[in-house]
Amino acid sequence: MTTRRDHDADDDRFVRRLGERLARVPGVLAVTLGGSRALGEHGPDSDWDLGLYYRGHLDVDGVRALGWPGRVFPLGGWGGGVMNGGAWLTVDGRRVDLHYRDLDSVERRIAEAELGRFEIERLLFHLAGVPTYLAVGELAISLTLAGELPRPGFPAALRVSAARRWREEARLTLAYVEAAHASRGDPLGCAGLLAQAVVQAAHGVLAASGEWALNEKRLVRRAGLGDLAGRFGRLGADPNALRATVEQLTAALSERGTLSP
Repeated sequence: MTTRRDHDADDDRFVRRLGERLARVPGVLAVTLGGSRALGEHGPDSDWDLGLYYRGHLDVDGVRALGWPGRVFPLGGWGGGVMNGGAWLTVDGRRVDLHYRDLDSVERRIAEAELGRFEIERLLFHLAGVPTYLAVGELAISLTLAGELPRPGFPAALRVSAARRWREEARLTLAYVEAAHASRGDPLGCAGLLAQAVVQAAHGVLAASGEWALNEKRLVRRAGLGDLAGRFGRLGADPNALRATVEQLTAALSERGTLSP
């Protein structure tokens, strides 16, 4: 009979072996385990998120040379911003995602976050984009498997600036969707921008409380807004119905203080 303890021991051996092999890739200075597995919130089918920290140059061919099946992207292959590339691999039957992290860039993001400064970058698969302080949050929650890395906290200045900006973006999105899409009877535009506004509001809630939001998975639920998802099944299709939905979602977010300046 296989027990949970057996699984935990097997997982520990697996991730240690991963860290050791990845640390030998030319250019890698540190390896981290992040995501749900670092937080202890993973399920049995959760993938493994590992960060490869380098400075200036990483030998991506060294990643390919490990021989693990999957897709290895070049540096900058995911847009060249915070998400500057990585790999989607299968190792011993498990899904492993690698994320390249240039320490020069990460250290700059840490300094900016301390001053309350950040940008929001567009990223495929994300409704509201990703804040550049994501790179700081990754270090804050990750487990270091090899090398040495800083462990930043959530800066007080960032709590103020990020909450304010995300709330303002949510307010502007809601105002625009009513004028540009609901009044024209456009359910597609309404659905997309209303979902974006809820995610923006959720980012603001977590920032105000000093909680890192590294992706949009479970973000809305973590912010206490999960019940709003049910309203998306009742958008309607004519201008009156769509305007009513926009008003209801705006009121629900306002009542919870998520749109307050």
